[in-house]
Amino acid sequence: MVRALLIRGMLVGALAAVCAFVVAKLLGESEVGHAIAFESARDAADGVQAMNLVSRNVQSTIGLFTGLLVFGVAIGGLFALAYAGVQGRLGGLGARGTAALVALAGFMGMYLLPDLKYPANPPSIGNPDTIGERTSLYFTMMLISLAAVIGGAVTARRLAARFGAWDAALLAMAGALVIVGLACYLLPQVHETPQGFPADVLWRFRIASLAIQVSLWTTIGLLFGALTERAVRSAHSDQKTSSAVAPTAA
Repeated sequence: MVRALLIRGMLVGALAAVCAFVVAKLLGESEVGHAIAFESARDAADGVQAMNLVSRNVQSTIGLFTGLLVFGVAIGGLFALAYAGVQGRLGGLGARGTAALVALAGFMGMYLLPDLKYPANPPSIGNPDTIGERTSLYFTMMLISLAAVIGGAVTARRLAARFGAWDAALLAMAGALVIVGLACYLLPQVHETPQGFPADVLWRFRIASLAIQVSLWTTIGLLFGALTERAVRSAHSDQKTSSAVAPTAA
């Protein structure tokens, strides 16, 4: 069962990557181009000769698609494992409802909450010497966010019998937000936007980044749920057919 879910999740992740690629090309690539143009003009003014190992055309086509494909397949696989761990434990929710909740939790924990502290930035923003530190900070924030989301879900389930489903969910959400808020307060800020960088380009790039993630997680949640529900119905139908044929054969 887990193997089938894992394969399904990876395939769905690949399809979600195609949707994310379309969104990235429509919304994000123009902003990346503006950011690179700003960086090139700044380097030229400083007398710096930029070295491009990969052409811009390759970066914006096969490079972008390959990166999103690898990311989508990986996220789809992790999503399937998370789904396998919670299926049947969320009350009366079926396959679609469970998949939607898992996708929402993944989106919040892996992107939305970390993005509140360390939002996505286009090229030319960020000091190359601090990329390791910035990566560590982002992953730290992501791990804290995931822990808060998962812990909130577990807490809500345990408190439901005492406080009711709605009150338990609100209490758990409040606790998760406190944890995330403390992390945002305690973790260091990162301010490396160069002087003169167009604010509208930065804003549109971040909106495009949000749209890419929304398209990816929405496709995974909805498509995985639909395919899993169909597989469950087919299995139940086959089981009923087998049960009906067995007495006749006897």
